[in-house]
Amino acid sequence: MKLLSKLAVPVIAAVTLLSAPAAAENVAIHAGSVIVDANSEPTGPATIILKDGKIVRVADGYLKPTEYDRYVDLSDKTVLPGMIDLHTHLSGDPSGEFWRAATTPPEYYTLIAAKNARITALAGFTTVRDLGSRTDQVTQMLRRATAEGIVAGPRVVTSARTISIVGGHGDTNGFHKHVNDVLDSGFTCTGPVECSEKVREASKYGADLIKITATGGVLSQQGRGLEAHFTDAEMKSIVDTAETLGLKVAAHAHGARGIEAAARAGVHTIEHGTYIDKAAADAMKANGTTLVPTLMAFEGIKTNLGTGFYTPVVEDKIRTVGQFAGTIVERANEYGVKIAFGTDAGVFPHGQNAGELALMRKGGMSDRAVLASATTVAAEVLGLEDEIGRIAPGFSADIIAVDGNPLADVSVLEDVDFVMVRGRVIE
Repeated sequence: MKLLSKLAVPVIAAVTLLSAPAAAENVAIHAGSVIVDANSEPTGPATIILKDGKIVRVADGYLKPTEYDRYVDLSDKTVLPGMIDLHTHLSGDPSGEFWRAATTPPEYYTLIAAKNARITALAGFTTVRDLGSRTDQVTQMLRRATAEGIVAGPRVVTSARTISIVGGHGDTNGFHKHVNDVLDSGFTCTGPVECSEKVREASKYGADLIKITATGGVLSQQGRGLEAHFTDAEMKSIVDTAETLGLKVAAHAHGARGIEAAARAGVHTIEHGTYIDKAAADAMKANGTTLVPTLMAFEGIKTNLGTGFYTPVVEDKIRTVGQFAGTIVERANEYGVKIAFGTDAGVFPHGQNAGELALMRKGGMSDRAVLASATTVAAEVLGLEDEIGRIAPGFSADIIAVDGNPLADVSVLEDVDFVMVRGRVIE
C-alpha cells in the first residue's frame, strides 16, 4: 500500500500525471465530507473507492487504508464532483490584437491549448466544452492527449472550428482581402445546401458538436450589429444535418430575434443570450434549448475598456452590450429558461472560470442551483449524465476538494485544493 498524505499529494501527482491509473489499482480517498451531487447534503466522514479511473463505492466513515493500493487523505476537505465548463476556447488567450492571426503559426496555438488545459483543470474543471479553436485539429488532438494522459487537463468535448456566414462574426475579417483569403478556415457558408455541407465537413474532421455564430458578435472586427446572421433556412439546415450525424448544435447568439430564430431552428444551447426577452425565452422553452450565459466574458472584456486593448469598433460593441450583460441570468430565471454553466474562458484569462459561479448567484440563482448548473445540468447538456457530474458508482473519477461547503457559499469553489480527472491527480 502507498500512503498518500496531504503533503505528499504533489509528489504522487508528478508520478501519475502522464500515465493512466495502474491496472486494477484500488484507491481509497478519505473525505471530511462528500457532496455526491448538487441535490444532496454533505455527508459526514466518508471513503471513496476508485478502480481503473472509475468510482466503485462511497462508504460512510473511514475504511482501513491498508486494504488499498493507494490512499489519499482529504479528511479535512469537502469532496465533490469536478465542475464542467460548457464554453471555453483553450487554444486562445485574451488579446485585442486581431492581427496576430496573420503572424502566429498553428503550432503555437497547440502549445497554448496544452498550457490552458492544465490551468483549467487545476481550477477545478474536469470537463470542458471547447467552442471554437484557433486552428484545424488543435482541440481534437488536445482531446486525445488529455484522454491518454499525455497532457494534464480536463476531458475535452469540442466543436473544433466555428461555422459562420461569409463576412459575419467568426469569419476572418479586419485584414486586406488577400490576407483574409489566406487565413480563411473554410467554415463559412451561404445558403442551406452549403451550410449543410459544412456540418458534414466538421463531422468528418472529428467535431463532437457543431458551433455556429447565429448573430453578430462583440470581439470581431465588423460592426454589423448583434442580431441574426444566418437565415432561418440556413440554421434549420445546419440543425437537421447535425441531427442526422448525432451531433448537437450550440449557437452564439446575442440579439433577441437571433436567439428566437436559433431556438426555433432547434439548436441545443444558446451561448451568451445578451438580449434575451420573453419571446426568445418562449422559443427556447418550446424547443428545450438551454442558456449558457458566459457572464465572466462580459466582466473580462469590460476591464480592458479605454486602454487601447481593443479597436474602436469593438469598444463600441462592448459598451453596447455591457448595460445588458448583468441581467442575463435574472431575465432568464424570470422567464423560466434552463441555465447551464459556461464562461467563454479565453476572452478572459483561463483559470478564473469559477468566478462565473458568484455572478450567477448575483443574478438570483441559489448556491445549490449554481452548483447544479456546473455539474449535473452541464453533464445533461453534454449527454454525459451517466458518466460525469456526480460522485457515484460507475462514474468517472472526476473529483475536486475544497474548504467549506459550496452549497452554503458557492464562492469557495474559486479556491480548489485537489483535482483528479479520470482517476489521475492533476498537480
